[in-house]
Amino acid sequence: QVQLVESGGGSVQAGGSLRLSCAASGFTFSSYCMGWFRQAPGKEREGVAVIDSRGSTNYADSVKGRFTVSQDNAKNTLYLQMNSLKPEDTAMYYCAARANRCPSTIWSLFFAYWGQGTQVTVSS
Repeated sequence: QVQLVESGGGSVQAGGSLRLSCAASGFTFSSYCMGWFRQAPGKEREGVAVIDSRGSTNYADSVKGRFTVSQDNAKNTLYLQMNSLKPEDTAMYYCAARANRCPSTIWSLFFAYWGQGTQVTVSS
């Protein structure tokens, strides 16, 4: 069965960096659309970044130029490099998978499979 396990979250000061990882299993990782989402307390889940099977990426405006999504098909692992972190980046970060091509809008309802999340806390 599909399994997604995130890691790499933690606490960091504003301006710092973190790299999240998502280990995937149970499906053909290289042919799926993979995404990162985040949810802060009291807020809706929002799309952060997606990457398709060809390596094409799409980002939320709020993270463009600071975050980079990538994947290693040999390791079945998705990454999110987060630089220049801001307090408003504080949230639970989730990895997600979609069997079809990546949607033009990074909307959580388009993704069927989810990890359990990893917490990122950025202090000012």
